[in-house]
Amino acid sequence: MKAYQIGLYEKAMPNSMNWEEKLVCAKECGYDFVEISIDETDEKLARLEWTKNERLSLLRLMNETGIPIRSMCLSGHRKYPFGASDPDVQKRSMEIMEKAVELADDLGIRIIQLAGYDVYYEKSTEESERLFRENLAEAARMAASRGVLLGFETMETEFMNTTQKAMKYVDLIGSPYLGVYPDSGNLTNAAVIYHTDVLTDLETGRGHIIALHLKETLPGKYREIPFFTGHVDFDAVIAKAWEMGIRRYVTEMWDVGKDTWKDDIRTACKGISARLDKMSGQA
Repeated sequence: MKAYQIGLYEKAMPNSMNWEEKLVCAKECGYDFVEISIDETDEKLARLEWTKNERLSLLRLMNETGIPIRSMCLSGHRKYPFGASDPDVQKRSMEIMEKAVELADDLGIRIIQLAGYDVYYEKSTEESERLFRENLAEAARMAASRGVLLGFETMETEFMNTTQKAMKYVDLIGSPYLGVYPDSGNLTNAAVIYHTDVLTDLETGRGHIIALHLKETLPGKYREIPFFTGHVDFDAVIAKAWEMGIRRYVTEMWDVGKDTWKDDIRTACKGISARLDKMSGQA
């Protein structure tokens, strides 16, 4: 058995590709699985309404290509957050959560990454934080009923931009199905802001970090920085994560219309795999 699994974020590939093309691409580039995106767009949220036949078709493609979809980036809660002041938006938030858990169960997805926002498009308040806690507890119960893990992504906003802040809610809820799925790039930027250390922050989540997003950033820039051109210390982050028992990783990157998009995916996989192989003694 391979000592670790490395996944490719779906949005690293052109949106024009169909699922068979995406799975084949991930395999060709050296990945073990794909992380599906359920973002706030109508197009991606519509995936939660896939019919039984559509779900079975995707399962067949996974089997035929040998590349499964094993995690979900559920960023749709940015538009429909747990802490929304509008009751209708709250209701939609929980509908999305329930349907995401059901989709994960049907497709064999092990982990749903939650966006660490109480609200995004409105001001955070004590009330939004209270609603966030209450709805999060219900989300954890939903996940527990299907045996699906939920993990907070550490974000770019102050509400939850560190592992320590995510652990506040993990401890409050106290569910074995709720943990942290941190983002190395966002943690690195937060460490610059707070004059802290990424590895010390990761340590606060020991025993509760279920996977790790590996993403490149620069100070104040959170997206679309090519791998190994920014300020994330991947060697140190991966060494710490490995020591903590983390064995599932996803390279988070985006297709931005470059002709070299596939080369960029291969470069990320090759560079990260080399570091993981070193940790596992397979290098």
